[in-house]
Amino acid sequence: MIYLTLFYEFFKAGLFAVGGGLATLPFLYEMAEKYPWFDKATLIDMIAVSESTPGPIGVNMATYAGFSGGALDGSILSGIFGGIIATIGLVFPSVVIILIVAGFLNKFKENRLVDSAFYGLRPAVCGLISAATFEIIKVTLINPEFTGNLINFIRIKELILFAVIFTALKKFKLHPIVYILVAGVIGGFIL
Repeated sequence: MIYLTLFYEFFKAGLFAVGGGLATLPFLYEMAEKYPWFDKATLIDMIAVSESTPGPIGVNMATYAGFSGGALDGSILSGIFGGIIATIGLVFPSVVIILIVAGFLNKFKENRLVDSAFYGLRPAVCGLISAATFEIIKVTLINPEFTGNLINFIRIKELILFAVIFTALKKFKLHPIVYILVAGVIGGFIL
């Protein structure tokens, strides 16, 4: 039964998350609240690992969630088959839609309505990515155990690391992998 649920949930994410891997994050947050496959803290770790490894972030996260499906509630891991099912669920809608669109796109390439539809999708994609960014900031920089003391509201170490990496990124023109590795090492030892 977990395999059907994995396929269905990731199929939904793949069908409606227009704009790439980060657009799947609102769907993943919903899954974190609905199922015991992963929680929001694990989701942040999944994002960090998925962004740091080769491949699309959504596919990496689907594979991870499918592999470890049910792990938080103490049940048996879904394993490799669960990872494959979740990944297929995520990419299947895109493959089908692309095949359909490719067949018709040449006919409608110059159509004003098609151009307008693609133009109208841009704000929706921007909104999904903005919502995902807000959730990442909320989970990584804001303390969920806020007790009323303003100093406890913000995670100071994480904010300092963010500011340092962001400033270095703007000031020094190094390859992004350097910043990913540095942030990972610092985060592993200090945070």
